[in-house]
Amino acid sequence: MASSSCGRKDPIVIASLVPFLLILLVSSSAAASASAKKKVPFRAGDERDAYRRIMARMARMEKDCNKTIQSPDGDIIHCVPSHRQPAFDHPKLRGQKPEEEPVERPRFVNGGAGAGQEEEDQEGVLFRQAWSDGGERCPEGTVPVRRTTARDVLRASSPRRFGMKPRASNVRRDSTSSGHEVSPELNGDSNPRFFTYWTTDAYQETGCYNLHCSGFVQTNNRIAIGAAISPTSVYNGRQFDISLLIWKDPHRGNWWLQLGSGPLVGYWPSFLFTHLGGHANMVQFGGEVVNTRPSGSHTPTQMGSGHFPREGSNRAAYFRNVQVVDGDNSLVPAAALRLVADHPGCYDIRGGYNRAWGNYFYYGGPGRNVHCP
Repeated sequence: MASSSCGRKDPIVIASLVPFLLILLVSSSAAASASAKKKVPFRAGDERDAYRRIMARMARMEKDCNKTIQSPDGDIIHCVPSHRQPAFDHPKLRGQKPEEEPVERPRFVNGGAGAGQEEEDQEGVLFRQAWSDGGERCPEGTVPVRRTTARDVLRASSPRRFGMKPRASNVRRDSTSSGHEVSPELNGDSNPRFFTYWTTDAYQETGCYNLHCSGFVQTNNRIAIGAAISPTSVYNGRQFDISLLIWKDPHRGNWWLQLGSGPLVGYWPSFLFTHLGGHANMVQFGGEVVNTRPSGSHTPTQMGSGHFPREGSNRAAYFRNVQVVDGDNSLVPAAALRLVADHPGCYDIRGGYNRAWGNYFYYGGPGRNVHCP
């Protein structure tokens, strides 16, 4: 579990190797604005078929929804009956409904750092998004689904792989980043967004962002996955952060996404995974950027606030109260954190510990600069 600042973030990966733990934290980050490029007609029948399937699925979402919400940032949110969300197109879920929320959740141990942090938080301030900032929400029994437009699909390099991360062979990978990237094509803007991703074969043929394929089952009617986070932190001004927790239900085996000690967002069904069938043996905290080295130079995509961690509080992006869930389903401080900056001249990291923030680190940077050619 951890809290991270909600300023504009396109961060790198910071790895923590902690054996036999049952939590994986994912911090959402904004995708950089996609550069304009010439579109060419689909060259193969499977590309055209993929485009048609995506548009047909979104048409079905629009038909099934019982409420549509226009977000001030331009997003359109459809309130879709929970059993009609994309997850239930999966053969193993077809005809089913979302599972009941687990009664047993991870426990804080010995009142550790952050144990009482969320007691003063209420759902309305724990996590806010642009579409719901005016008090909007989807009715009970429905989930908010962000509309996918034809422009979204055409912005992708391939309709067949829309919503998926690039294959390892298509994008330069840094040696310590475990192949994680964030695609700037997904949303086409620089808004910080709350997103999820899953895969079972290292991003080759399985998995997707958000609800773009059958996989993640959403249960919350107030959080739109893929929608913009609002408000956001201001450099040298007010800071906002969110608390995220991912943990494995010891009884049903599903991996649940939770906001701090508060509401559950949904779950990844256990049948999706093999290596995560019993537990996780590595946890990573941090974020990601795509670096395709346009024009032969490092990408100018900013990470975090765009400022280096040496600037510290109110200026650099951060994670705090970094914890993991152990085999007893208890939250404990993450031990033996290994801080990694692949290119410290581009993006760097500095960590520490105190009683208020527990294990924490600042991270980020401007991307291309005189020290990062």
